[in-house]
Amino acid sequence: MFIGHFALGFAAKQWVPRVSLAALFAAATFADLLWPVFLAAGVEVVRITPGITVMTPFDFVSYPYSHSLVVLVIWGLLFGWIGSRAVHDRGVFIVLFALVVSHWVLDYVTHRPDMPLYPNGPKVGLGLWNHPLAERAIEIVMYAVGLWIYVRATRARDAIGRWALFSLAALLLILYLLNSAPPPSITALWIAALAGGGLTLVWAYWADTHRTS
Repeated sequence: MFIGHFALGFAAKQWVPRVSLAALFAAATFADLLWPVFLAAGVEVVRITPGITVMTPFDFVSYPYSHSLVVLVIWGLLFGWIGSRAVHDRGVFIVLFALVVSHWVLDYVTHRPDMPLYPNGPKVGLGLWNHPLAERAIEIVMYAVGLWIYVRATRARDAIGRWALFSLAALLLILYLLNSAPPPSITALWIAALAGGGLTLVWAYWADTHRTS
């Protein structure tokens, strides 16, 4: 899943208006922010195998520290604790923790059985990536609802607040809809993932600072 994670980040702004959209995105995509770092370090392993699912060419051989359920619960507790201390709001802990763990839940729906319950534990997955029409319909609806909730919960303070949000939302949707070719190498994959994740968070922070709850 891709824009489905951002959908939850957008929607969460309604419950924690003091938290930046960038932090909400970071929580919802925390597993995917960790993953390229662990790939680069050789701690986790992925193979490029076109055809392994209809929608993605990646064979996620091992990613226990970024994508297993138990470890994401631990990351969620840490992320939520840091966030709640930063804004002095216990409610923030619940939202950020839920966003971090939600990543596993959404990926469980879309991935083939490669989502680990815990390191070296059993792997599960419903395989929605093998049913593109259903997968796209679910993600696009989620994205539209999440974005709608964010727009209703905030208002632009200036033109940047309108156009930065519009361009960010449009870019994420376009990237999701494009059928891009598999990356030429694992190195190119983790570099692109790091760059894309960082750019998205900076863009989200920029747009959100020009909007008010």
